[in-house]
Amino acid sequence: MTQIITAIKRKIMFNKNFCRKNFCYSPPFRAGKPWGKGEFEGERNFPLISGTGIIKPRAGWYKMLLQHFIHKNQRYQRSIFFTVFIVLTFGSAGFAREAVFAGKFYPAEKGEIARFVDSALAKAAIAKLDGKILAVIAPHAGYVFSGRVAGYAYKTIDDQYDTVVILGASHTLSVKGAAILKDGFYETPLGKVPVDEKLADELIKASPLFEDNPAAHAGEHAVEVQLPFLQRRLKKPFKLLPAVLNTEKIADLVKIGEVLAQKLKDRKALIVVSADFSHYPRHIDAKQVDETLGLAIKTMNPQYFWLTNRIMLQKGVPELATCACGEAAVTAAMAAVNTLGPAQFLELKYADSYDEFPQQASPDRVVGYMAGVFLKSGKAAAGRFALNDGQKKELLKEARTEIQNQLLGIKAKRERLSADYAFNLPSAVFVTLTRNGALRGCVGTTEPKMTLLDAVRYGALSAAFEDLRFEPVAKGELEKLKIEISILSPLTKASDAKEIIPHKQGVAIAGNGRSGLFLPQVWEQIPGKEDFLGELCSQKAGLERGCWKDKKTDIYVFTVDAFQE
Repeated sequence: MTQIITAIKRKIMFNKNFCRKNFCYSPPFRAGKPWGKGEFEGERNFPLISGTGIIKPRAGWYKMLLQHFIHKNQRYQRSIFFTVFIVLTFGSAGFAREAVFAGKFYPAEKGEIARFVDSALAKAAIAKLDGKILAVIAPHAGYVFSGRVAGYAYKTIDDQYDTVVILGASHTLSVKGAAILKDGFYETPLGKVPVDEKLADELIKASPLFEDNPAAHAGEHAVEVQLPFLQRRLKKPFKLLPAVLNTEKIADLVKIGEVLAQKLKDRKALIVVSADFSHYPRHIDAKQVDETLGLAIKTMNPQYFWLTNRIMLQKGVPELATCACGEAAVTAAMAAVNTLGPAQFLELKYADSYDEFPQQASPDRVVGYMAGVFLKSGKAAAGRFALNDGQKKELLKEARTEIQNQLLGIKAKRERLSADYAFNLPSAVFVTLTRNGALRGCVGTTEPKMTLLDAVRYGALSAAFEDLRFEPVAKGELEKLKIEISILSPLTKASDAKEIIPHKQGVAIAGNGRSGLFLPQVWEQIPGKEDFLGELCSQKAGLERGCWKDKKTDIYVFTVDAFQE
C-alpha cells in the first residue's frame, strides 16, 4: 500500500490537470503584476517550492483520497480497485512533466514555436567546426531575450543523438548533487521527450550524487526551454536525461561530471549546458564579466572556472548578483568533457538582454547570454591562459606606473574590471625588481586570490616598498630599476625532492607553520639542487637548512610565465 501511495503522489505532482481535479491546487506562476522594464520574464529569481510557481499538492491529500474509499468495510474492495486503476493509468507511464512555461518563456502554439526556432537556426552564421561536438552551452531565458543566441549553439550539433543530457540550474529547490528524473517524460507543445530510464538508473547506482528528485523539476524552466530547439533540430526521436544542479561544492561537481562521462562513453550522446551568465549588472559592465568567464572556460579547468566566478563577485561590480546562473552545470560539464575529451571550448555568440530586446530590457539591468561549443581536441588544454606580447608589455607598464604613482603621491582612478578580459582572470603573481642585475625586491602571491591586474599592482607596490630585506625604493631610483613579472602555475605537491626539475620548476616548502618559495629564476644563482633547497629552507622559510629531507615538510613545485622589461 505504501508503494501505491508513493506512486500516486509522484505521478500527480507532475500532472497539473489531474491535480486540479483531485484535491490539489496550482498557484499562479506570476504574482499578478505585469513585467516591468528590466523585470523580464525568465530573469526573475524564482521562489522556493513553498512559494508561487510550483505545482504543489495540498498536504495530506493522498491520505484523504485513500481514506475516502476505505473508511467503510463494505467499500474496501472497491477502494483497492480504484487505487490500482490510478497506479496503472498514471504511474506506469512515469512522471509526466508537462509544459509549464509554454506561453511564458516561449510560444505556446506549435507553429509559432517552429517559426521562431527555425528562424534562429537559419540566422546563426557559424563557420565550419573541426572535431566531434561533445557539449554545447545555451542560455535559458525567455526566447525574445536569449532565443537567437541559443540558435548559435544548436546550429552546430548533429541531427541525430540517442540521448541528450541537459545540465541546468536549479532555481527553485536546493539540491545536494544532480537532481534527475528516473522515468517518465518532459513535454512541450511540440511533443513528449521520454527520459532515458536506463541511463538514469545507471547514474543513480553509480553515485549518491545523482538522485531521483521530481520536485526539483516541477517548476524549473532550465530544462524545458531547451527542448523545442532539440525537437526541431534533431531528425529522429531522442531520449532525455534532465539534471538540475546548484551545489557550490566543487569536488562534488567534478565527480558528477566524471561519472556522467563514464556512462556516456558508449552512447551517441550530447550534453547541453543550460546557463545564463551575469545577472543584473549594467550593460557596460556585463560583457567584461561574461567574456572573462568565457576565457576561464577555455582553460578547461573546472576549478579555475569556479574560482573565477568568486573573484569576479569580489570586484564590487554594481548590481552583479551572480556571474553565471548555471555555474554548477558548467562546472560539471567541463569535468565531463575533459573525461570524454581532451576538449577545447569555442565561444560562438555573446549578447545581453539589452542587445537582444532593447524595447523591453533596460541598459541599467541586464542578463548576459553566451552560446558555445565543446569540441573534442587532439590535445588537452593547458589549464591556464596565455598572454601575447602586447599584454605582457601593458602589464610591465602598469607595474612601473603603480610604483611611480606611489612615489609621486598620485591616486589614480581605477576601473573595477579591465577592458582586456585576460587581466580580470585570477592569478598568482610575483614582481621582481633588480638594479644592475642585483635583487632589489621580490614579493607576490602563491595562490590566485585576485585578478591578474590587481596581483601585478600588489606585487609591484610590495616589492618596491614592503620587502623587508631592502630599503623602500626612492624617487630617483625608479628609472634605474628593471621589472620582471612571473605568473605562477598552480602549485603541485611533490612526494620528495627527486621530482623537482631544476631550472624549469620553482619550489615552495612548508613546515612547522613556516613557508618559503624560490622562483625558477633562482636556479641561475644556485644551480645545485641541494644548495638550492638548503637556501630555500634557511633563507626564505626560516627553517633548518636540511628541512627539505624531513618527511613532515611539504614540497610543492610550479612553473612560471616570466617576462621583463
